[in-house]
Amino acid sequence: MTPVISVIVLNYNGRRWLAPCLSALAAQAAAPPFEVLLVDNGSTDGSLEVVKAGFPSVRIIDNGVNLGFAAGNNAGARAAAGELLVFLNNDTVAESMWLAALHSAHLGGPGRDLVTSKLVWLDRPEVVDSAGDGYLRAGGAYKVGHGAAASSYAAAGEVFAACGAAFLIRRALFESLGGFDERFFMVYEDVDLSYRARLRGHRVWFEPSAVVAHAGSGTLGVASEAAVFYGQRNLEWTWFKNTPGWLLLATLPAHALYSLAGVAHYVAAGRGGAAIRGKLAALVSLPLVWMARRREQRRRTVDPAAISVRMTRGWLALKRREKSARLDLADHQHR
Repeated sequence: MTPVISVIVLNYNGRRWLAPCLSALAAQAAAPPFEVLLVDNGSTDGSLEVVKAGFPSVRIIDNGVNLGFAAGNNAGARAAAGELLVFLNNDTVAESMWLAALHSAHLGGPGRDLVTSKLVWLDRPEVVDSAGDGYLRAGGAYKVGHGAAASSYAAAGEVFAACGAAFLIRRALFESLGGFDERFFMVYEDVDLSYRARLRGHRVWFEPSAVVAHAGSGTLGVASEAAVFYGQRNLEWTWFKNTPGWLLLATLPAHALYSLAGVAHYVAAGRGGAAIRGKLAALVSLPLVWMARRREQRRRTVDPAAISVRMTRGWLALKRREKSARLDLADHQHR
């Protein structure tokens, strides 16, 4: 039977996460026919042996090398058979009705071509990791509800972007968008994909009954050099490539302040070099991004005002709440 849904799990040296993740997928209930693809980015920790031995029904796509999040997931999408694609991080454990809930939400209203899950902390499922992604007028993304009580995010509704850790997208739309932008490598590729879909009039829907426990937010300490570099570079690419018309100029002052504040934060955290290199890389690549911007804006079907209304204005208080949530998690894990 041809699957309706293809669940794509990207893996890179994530052996310790695979058994819980894939076991949870095997236990999905009430979902339409689906397949699971494990896309491996050149793991050297025995990940593939774990999957072959314990999960023979899982289809393995072995990239052989680390292509990054964007290109790795694109490889999975090309190999997938379903009309709906679901991207799922390997450090997750999905509740048994998760896939059915994503599918029902997709069918539940017009334009719900992207549906994002309710992510909770793996070791504290009463706390939200992400209820979708928001986007600031200042040109940066953030996790909606991060650190809040899971019970306070019980209502479905529209959000700016899908969180790449666990979301559904219609295959035809994914292909028409060209998939994830492989130049991003990792970080911000999910926001960029959602932003481009929005420019063409598509909606992103948050479904609170599609629950996934996620270990990603349990990673403590200063972000890696690579994560800071790609995050700071790709933040600029996402904002410049996608923000339409007059909205780009209107948000420029706030964006400049936000970017400077980000660099200052990483300087204080000992990652200033990576942040500055990311900004310089974004500046050097501006001609290429300008061409990508022209292409995306030619395909835009919505007015800039329709994008502006979905953006969040304040960011300082939001960042303070995120920091408080991280400290709360750190305190919990050290008890």
